[in-house]
Amino acid sequence: MKKRLFLFYYGLGVMMKRVLLILLAVCLLAGGLANLSCCPGGPENVLLQGAVTIGPITPVEKPGECPPVPPEVFLARKIVIYDESGQKLVREVAITQIGNGATGYYTAQIAPGTYTVDINHVGIDRADNLPQKITVVADETVTIDVNIDTGIR
Repeated sequence: MKKRLFLFYYGLGVMMKRVLLILLAVCLLAGGLANLSCCPGGPENVLLQGAVTIGPITPVEKPGECPPVPPEVFLARKIVIYDESGQKLVREVAITQIGNGATGYYTAQIAPGTYTVDINHVGIDRADNLPQKITVVADETVTIDVNIDTGIR
């Protein structure tokens, strides 16, 4: 009985290795590994960064009020980087909340090239300065600050 179980698990392991090798081959042939990098122009030596504010968070929020912002508000929103055409997604960048307020920041390493930068539009979110087309060169730091208007009134 132990020998049968051993052979069963051994055979299962061999089969799984074959399946993984086939999947790897398919990914290589389909160009899947090329998508692991955002390399329109070579190594990722450009820093894209910026401050982010999100608000209003609650209806009828008065100017100057600073209610605490649940972390989920930031987790749901991303800075998205597309290729030059604005069609092919290159990278989604998380926004890191600072404290428990409505401010945060993002950073991303990208390769030199031309990109379209936007947000992932949760609900009716909008940002006045996005989408924005940028062209970046090697070893450059680009700052795009984003104010996300949630549309809550």
